[in-house]
Amino acid sequence: MDTDFGAFLSTVSDAIWAPMAYVVLGLGVAYSIATKGIQFRRIPDMLRQLKDSEGGEGGLSSFQALVLALASRVGVGSIAGVATAVGAGGPGALVWMAITGLVGCTVGYAEAALSQTFKRQVQDEDRRNANEDIGGMPYYIKYGLKLPKVGALVAVLGVIGYGFVFPGLQVNTIAATAKLAFNLDSWIPAVLVTVLIALVIFGGTTRLVKVTQALVPVLAIGYLVLALAVIAINFGSVPAAVALIFQSAVGIHPVLGGIAGAAVAWGVRRAVFASSNGLGEATFAAAAARTSHPGKQGLVQTFSIYIDVLLICMATGLMMVVSGKYNVSDGSGGYLVNNLPGVPVGANWVQESIDTLVPGWGAGFVAVAVLLFGFTCLLAYFYVANSNLLYLLDGRPGHRWKNVLKIGTMAIVFFGSIVNAQVMWAAGDIGLGLIAWVNLICLVFLFPLVRTIYKDYERQRKLGQDPTFDPRALGIEGADFWEEKVPVEHHHHHLHHASNPTERTPGTP
Repeated sequence: MDTDFGAFLSTVSDAIWAPMAYVVLGLGVAYSIATKGIQFRRIPDMLRQLKDSEGGEGGLSSFQALVLALASRVGVGSIAGVATAVGAGGPGALVWMAITGLVGCTVGYAEAALSQTFKRQVQDEDRRNANEDIGGMPYYIKYGLKLPKVGALVAVLGVIGYGFVFPGLQVNTIAATAKLAFNLDSWIPAVLVTVLIALVIFGGTTRLVKVTQALVPVLAIGYLVLALAVIAINFGSVPAAVALIFQSAVGIHPVLGGIAGAAVAWGVRRAVFASSNGLGEATFAAAAARTSHPGKQGLVQTFSIYIDVLLICMATGLMMVVSGKYNVSDGSGGYLVNNLPGVPVGANWVQESIDTLVPGWGAGFVAVAVLLFGFTCLLAYFYVANSNLLYLLDGRPGHRWKNVLKIGTMAIVFFGSIVNAQVMWAAGDIGLGLIAWVNLICLVFLFPLVRTIYKDYERQRKLGQDPTFDPRALGIEGADFWEEKVPVEHHHHHLHHASNPTERTPGTP
């Protein structure tokens, strides 16, 4: 029964994801053209923004927001997800992952710029202590598109998904790698992670940000160094591996040529999944940063997708291909490549790759990396679930709901390590897919608005200014946070643009 149900869920999730990955790519192409390739032109600005941003008058700095967004991006998707892509689409999937990262990151730019534009001051004491703003997907749907019901739907899905489903996926992988490495029963990592999570989420946002800020950079750099070492020790096979990757990506490889379609599909799909690009996941962290123009945070988010897809995912993929530690399925139960007979797809392949560097250590290394990556990801998930809950509470205290969320998160963290992985992943995929579809359709309709924000940023940069944002001058309604920042008399010469600068959108305090 279990496998039938799992298979049914997988079919549903395929139906949701297969077309969506291309929508993200298409939207990415459209945004890349509209912004004249901002993701390549403005790389110096991205770095400058990370260095300069202090976090304005309180709030998170751009660097902290980047780290928080990266925490959700560099989760298990960057390790296990890459293995899935190679296993189903062959090594060529890596090329399509990279292309999707490069082109699709403008979708991340759009998400972050919109999150900044329509963010709000928080009514929640925990966030107020952290001196932090709130915003994200439901907010730009409500205030940017004037669709509060759709915003509420997304927020409900977000609370359920990020509070009660997706954490299970992370913990599931943590438990699997711990079992392989240290032969631990799954309840041991379950208890450990549950206790750690409890310490942080009951400590509030400030602690959450401090913990992620300390963990993520160390993790990302450590993991990259390790991957480069594996690639270096297998240096002799690098040219052949690179040739194999490119040949199978375009369908001219003798063995893997036939699955070029799968390479594209899985490369695109896993890149979207690993970078959460277009899924709205990083929008909540993006809104929390204090910056002088939404376009700046857009660039920071674009950069976080580079770090994730082009550095971490590529390092994982190259490490597996160079050391030959991967299988490729033929799609009907057999294998086109079977280098690791009997080793299931996922983080275990990365463990085998690292074993070529220090025999016997790979399992332990990856188990610890997955534990830490997964843990920071859980923190980011809780942050997202909590932000969605605050949107739904809309300024009401709601202590009971907040406790339900905290306890629910801990419960799924505990039980996630014991449930059947296939069912969990399929259910998670379906939940994420539904949120992403709503978000992507909204991003299509918000396209003109993103162009307006982008053009305003570019205009000020060309004049040599440090861009600042004034929504009324641009005729953007509903951006209350920024309207409160810019005094009205500043606008006399702009009055013919805006309908009435003092008018408030209904439903705002």
